[in-house]
Amino acid sequence: MGLALTSAASFGVMPVLTKVAYDDGAEPIGVLATRFALAAALLLALARLRRERLPRGRRLGALVGLGAVGYVGMSLCYFFALERISAGLTALLLYFYPALVVVLGAVLLRDRPRPIALGCVGVATVGTVLTIGPVGSGQGLGVALGLASALIYATYILVSSRVSGVGPFATSAVVMLAGAVVMGGLAAVTRPALPTSTTAWLALGGVAVVGGVLAVTTFFAALALLGPADTAVVSTVEPVVSIGVAALVLGERLGPVQVAGGAVVLLAVAVLTRLRPAEADAPVPA
Repeated sequence: MGLALTSAASFGVMPVLTKVAYDDGAEPIGVLATRFALAAALLLALARLRRERLPRGRRLGALVGLGAVGYVGMSLCYFFALERISAGLTALLLYFYPALVVVLGAVLLRDRPRPIALGCVGVATVGTVLTIGPVGSGQGLGVALGLASALIYATYILVSSRVSGVGPFATSAVVMLAGAVVMGGLAAVTRPALPTSTTAWLALGGVAVVGGVLAVTTFFAALALLGPADTAVVSTVEPVVSIGVAALVLGERLGPVQVAGGAVVLLAVAVLTRLRPAEADAPVPA
């Protein structure tokens, strides 16, 4: 639970840091290419320090596919959504994915989530809906991109949960390196703008280190211990963090309904974290 909460908080700060880079003129592909490249370099070094072996064969192929297709696709939708709608709303739209994880897991993988997990997902989804609020004119594409990121991320989590026997740093390093290759190619073709100020570059470094290295490694570690459904539910803390930090740093307004929605999300997570270890889901099969 601690790993999942750390991951959620780290991901929650990322959209606010990204907005700082955007305000300095940076473009999504440039931000993503830098994020993937810096995170991949740091993760490869950490995996070596921890003596985690990089995967081979089918596991390597699966992780490369996760990074090059799944994580890149989700990130593109998410970061382009950030250009069009607020950081808080983007994070909240992404967090339809816990419900999608449970539903897709039951339909496609025949996972049978516990009733308490289903209840927590339902409550967290209601909280997410409350926090979204009315969508203004011109935000339709941003909302669609945010929802697309949720669908891709749900699929990404389910596939990730089937890749076992690889350490979290090695797993994250391969995923990020694959993403760096794809985003580097896109950046070479499109030549996107990058930040110009020191503050924006520091924010972009935070996107890579906090929203990349810390968030992704703790996520994979939590996924191996909790399974996809519970990890997804605990991760619903992320939009609450995003909204709070965006209100403090960017001045994005929080209405009473959004505050109530955030409280509902936290309630769902609190219920799940109080479950006894014996009630936890069975280990995820390889």
